[in-house]
Amino acid sequence: MSKQEEAGLILKLFELRREDTMRRARTWFTIEFQPKSFADFNKAIFGEHSGHLRMVVGYWDMAAALVNNGAISIELFNDANNEHIGVFAKIEPLLGEIRGAFGPQFAANLEKLIDATPDGRKKVADLRERMNRILAEIANQQARAAQQA
Repeated sequence: MSKQEEAGLILKLFELRREDTMRRARTWFTIEFQPKSFADFNKAIFGEHSGHLRMVVGYWDMAAALVNNGAISIELFNDANNEHIGVFAKIEPLLGEIRGAFGPQFAANLEKLIDATPDGRKKVADLRERMNRILAEIANQQARAAQQA
């Protein structure tokens, strides 16, 4: 595939992320979905945000399949995106349980892409650590605000 065709696919993926329902799903996944256990995951997958969870993970797993199958180079994909790393960072600790319940293919393309990315698992771990620090700081700010109220 030519670089221009790959670039066209990257731009199409970006365009799809801007669709209203997808944007709401991504916002929910980024801000509200903070699974600490398989029970948290199940609450989301069987609750009102099931569509959001499935949309975000399914989107990035599909995008990863394009890379894994050569439609987009891994270099171009990773240069143009990093959200997939954050998505994987949230579900990776629970993947064994998720796959036990929902099948071995759950996010398999995404995991394959992460493993093919130079320092992919380290990038996931580093991002997860940063996200946890940010969440802790938000919780601290909320606690301080509650004490002052």
